[in-house]
Amino acid sequence: MIIYVACLPILAFLAGKLIPAIGSGDISSVSNIIISTLFIFLIQKTAQFGQDVYIAEPSLEISEVMRQKLFSKIHKIKINSINNISAGDITYRLTEDADRVSEVIYKSFQDTLPSVLQLLAVIIYMCYLDWSLSLSTIILAPIIVISVNTFGKRVLMASEKSQESTSDLAGLIGESINGISTIRAFAAENWIKGRFNKKLRNNKKAKYKTLKLLAFQHPVVGFIEAFGLLAILGIGALRINQGLLSSQEFSSFFAAILMLIDPISHISTNFNDYKQAEASLKRLKMINLEPIEQDDNYLKNISKIDGKIEFKKVSFEYKKDNRVLKDITLEISKGQVIAFVGSSGAGKSTMMSLILKFINPSSGNIYIDDKEIKTISSIDLRTNIALVQQQPFLFSGRINEAINMGRNFSEEEVINSAKIANAHKFIQKLPSKYETKISERGTNLSGGQIQRIAIARAILGNPSILLLDEATSALDAESEAEVQKGLNQAMKNRTVIVIAHRLSTTQGADKIVVFDKGKIIDSGKHIDLINKDGIYKELCEKQLIKKI
Repeated sequence: MIIYVACLPILAFLAGKLIPAIGSGDISSVSNIIISTLFIFLIQKTAQFGQDVYIAEPSLEISEVMRQKLFSKIHKIKINSINNISAGDITYRLTEDADRVSEVIYKSFQDTLPSVLQLLAVIIYMCYLDWSLSLSTIILAPIIVISVNTFGKRVLMASEKSQESTSDLAGLIGESINGISTIRAFAAENWIKGRFNKKLRNNKKAKYKTLKLLAFQHPVVGFIEAFGLLAILGIGALRINQGLLSSQEFSSFFAAILMLIDPISHISTNFNDYKQAEASLKRLKMINLEPIEQDDNYLKNISKIDGKIEFKKVSFEYKKDNRVLKDITLEISKGQVIAFVGSSGAGKSTMMSLILKFINPSSGNIYIDDKEIKTISSIDLRTNIALVQQQPFLFSGRINEAINMGRNFSEEEVINSAKIANAHKFIQKLPSKYETKISERGTNLSGGQIQRIAIARAILGNPSILLLDEATSALDAESEAEVQKGLNQAMKNRTVIVIAHRLSTTQGADKIVVFDKGKIIDSGKHIDLINKDGIYKELCEKQLIKKI
């Protein structure tokens, strides 16, 4: 960079000698100056290449490290907080916003800093030639800086709105792809297109405002530069006339001035890019402000738990003064099968989230094997708890990878868990068996097959507690029978909690716990609850389940 910048005053000096030599017709001098100039240009451009190459790798590494840290942070953010941010928005921040920050870091060292040094080097040379003429030139600099800064603030605000609108657009695109079957099922193509077009128009307006500001800035700054050049030509002519400056010195001086235009232009453009990157950085920093799960470093490490769970006067609220659970006291013995029933929003899913430490109680205590859950390492706890959801998510990749999911279990253990989950037979019939690739969102597998792979994934490692969020309610009768067979095998010798929407699945439970408006209002076996008046009986009647 220093070599690159140092070449500029030399080039200005050679330009000053070249113009009079051309005017005098001295071909020999012109040839020598041109050869010298080409040699200096070669040195300068070689130095510029080295500068750009050496800066590229660390600037890309900054982007890489930034993405790694933010991606890691995302997976530590509390579940209820991360659910408030759209997947499209997060994707945009970690791709486009991170790229913009990285590009500006690269430009700062590859272009902005050399441009600033170029300005200093050229101005020092100009002062050496004629300090009073240089002073009149330097007076223009604050005017340009003020105008650029004024535009920069407006560009920042416009860029923030532009990036927010692009993020909204990315979020809607993600939603429309994930929900494409729902859109078609409701013949809602025109509705989603209307929403998309509206966001697209908003995005265009926001981007247009930014581009209009940038477009307006260029002629304003350009006019100031042109006015300055013409003023300097006039002053220079006056000083030559007064004998205070030679024509060769003025030629070098004017060549130096021309060398100022390019760095000023670059600094101006890069300043606007910097303001846009500042908006991106602000959006990236917002991820860091999200609350994370507590640090597990000081918590107890446990290798295995038996499966006893106890709630003591547990309450929970997502928002202040809006309690989802109220004074829950419940004991679940090791190996028991417990079913949670109740209307939607009664608090069943919140109970599971508390057991998994996705959220923490607002008051009260939860115990696992008589150890307070908040003192147990989250990773150790979750290693001993398996979750099977109603609509499980499988990552794309091979089936054995989907079951193992980054854990170091052997092929034999993976196959054994698939057998328990009643998945081994259908996997063996697939073209590549356990090496068969699962497409994105599992579109090459049936709902029942996905569910059985999810059960195999859950029980791999022999967890003590199994949480089932109505794992069969979204399946047809044939698939449900296959999945239920896998579940029955998976439930053996484990503490099992079932969220039951379909009450036909609760009849074999050791205990049914009935929730209503965040409270436990009843509990007992199916036969006892259905034979007495209450919410459970009403729910059974609605599902045509009769008294025994």
